[in-house]
Amino acid sequence: MASLTVRQLDERLKKLLRLRAARNGRSVEDEVRTILREAADQVGTEVLENFTPPSVHSAAPSRRGVPGDAKRVLLIIGGGIAAYKSLDLIRRLKERGFYVRCILTKAAAHFVTPLAAGAITGERVFTDLFDPAHEFDVGHIRLARETDVIVVAPATADLMAKVAGGHADDLATTVLLATTAKVLLAPAMNPRMWSNKATQRNLAQLITDGFALVGPNEGEMAETGESGTGRMAEPLEIAAVVEKLFGRGQSLSGKRVLVTSGPTHEPIDPVRYIANRSSGKQGHAIAAAAAAAGAQVALISGPVNLPDPPGVTTIHVESAHDMLAATERALPVDVAIFAAAVADWRVANAGEHKIKKSKGQATPNLALVENPDILSTIAHRKSQRPMLVIGFAAETENVAANAKVKLASKGCDWILANDVSPQTGIMGGNMNTIELVTAKGVESWPPQSKDDVAVMLISRIADALLKEKP
Repeated sequence: MASLTVRQLDERLKKLLRLRAARNGRSVEDEVRTILREAADQVGTEVLENFTPPSVHSAAPSRRGVPGDAKRVLLIIGGGIAAYKSLDLIRRLKERGFYVRCILTKAAAHFVTPLAAGAITGERVFTDLFDPAHEFDVGHIRLARETDVIVVAPATADLMAKVAGGHADDLATTVLLATTAKVLLAPAMNPRMWSNKATQRNLAQLITDGFALVGPNEGEMAETGESGTGRMAEPLEIAAVVEKLFGRGQSLSGKRVLVTSGPTHEPIDPVRYIANRSSGKQGHAIAAAAAAAGAQVALISGPVNLPDPPGVTTIHVESAHDMLAATERALPVDVAIFAAAVADWRVANAGEHKIKKSKGQATPNLALVENPDILSTIAHRKSQRPMLVIGFAAETENVAANAKVKLASKGCDWILANDVSPQTGIMGGNMNTIELVTAKGVESWPPQSKDDVAVMLISRIADALLKEKP
C-alpha cells in the first residue's frame, strides 16, 4: 500500500486531526492509523473475504467499466496548439464504438482542460503520476495494460523525444514505457521542428521500436506566415487509422457506392476526340477507399491509364452519353460520387471517316453542342436519388465561390472543389487540396495525397450516413 502522509491533507483536515489526537493523547500519525483501523472493522470480514484484488501483473488486461465488447483506446493529449483537435477525435472515436479514456500532459492542460476532455469521454481524465486517489493500486500500470491501443495526439517534439529516449518522468511517458499495446503517434509541431535532425532521429527510433504513425500533414500553421509539414492529421484520419489497427474499418459495410472517374472522350472523327487532362487518380482512389470500407462499389471510368481497383466492379466508358447511361443502370445506390471530369461539349456531327487535311482547304468548322450534366441529372431525380450526391468542381479561380454556385445549381449535397491551375500540379498529379462545400459552409482540407483525400472523404461519408440512421 502506498504511504499516506499528513502533509498531503488539506489544512482544515489536518487541524481536526491534531485536535482529535490531542484529546486522545496520541500522535497525529497514530490517530490516523486508529481511524483507518476503525473504518476497516466497520466494513466487515465478509467483504474482505470475497474481495479479489486486481493483479497488476496479469497478462490479460481488465475490462472493468468497458461497455460490451468495445475496444479500448487510451488517448494521450500532448501540449501543442493542435490539442483542441483531440476533443473532436474523442467524439469521432466514440462514434465508432470505442471506449475512450484520456491522459493530459501538464503542457496539454494549457490548451484544453480536464473538464472538457472528461465531459466528452464521460470518464475521469488522468493528469498526475503522483495522484494519491489513483496510485494506491499502481494506477499507471493499470492504465498501460487496460487498453488495446494508445493514441498520442498531438505528439509534440518534446513528447516524442522523451519516449524515444525511454524517459518516464510523468504519467504519459510512464504509461508509454509500461505498455505492450500498439501505440499510434499523430505528430504536430512547427515545420522547422519537424525537419530538425533531432526530431527525425527520434522518429526513426520510434518507428524502429514499432510505433505507428499518422501524419503530419502539410498546410498552414497556427503561427502567422508559417506553413509546411507539421499539421496534426485530422481527427477523421486518425480515427480511420485506429479502425485499421483493430482490423475494422468497415464503416460502409452493406452500402452501395457509385463513383465516376477519369475524363470522357468526345469523338470528332474515328481518330480524334475532345477531352481534358484528368488522370482518374482521385476517382479511382475514392473507389478503392470505399471498397476498403466495406462498400459494394461500382466504378464508371472514362479512358485512363490506371488498373481497375481491387474489389470494385469497373465499367469502362468513352463518352459523356455512355457515362450517364452506365450511371443510371447502376442505380439504386446509397452514395454517388462524381469525380469524373466530363467534357462539357461534344461535336454535333462527328465524322464517320477521318477528316482529311489538304493544302488550301479551309479549316473544318466543328459545331459543338452541350453534353448531358450527369451530376445534375442524378441529383434532381425524383426516384432512386442516392441519399448522398457528391460532385467535384475543378476551378482555376475563385474556387470556393464558384463551388458554392455549383452546389446550388446542380442540386447535390456536397461539392469537393480544388484549384487545378497548371502551377498546382493537381490535374494529373498525386496530391490534392480540397475545399469541402456544403450547405453549412466551406471546410478547407490540408494538402495531402489523393489516397489520403479518398480516405478522409469516405470517413466523412460514413459519419454522414451514421447520422441519418433512425
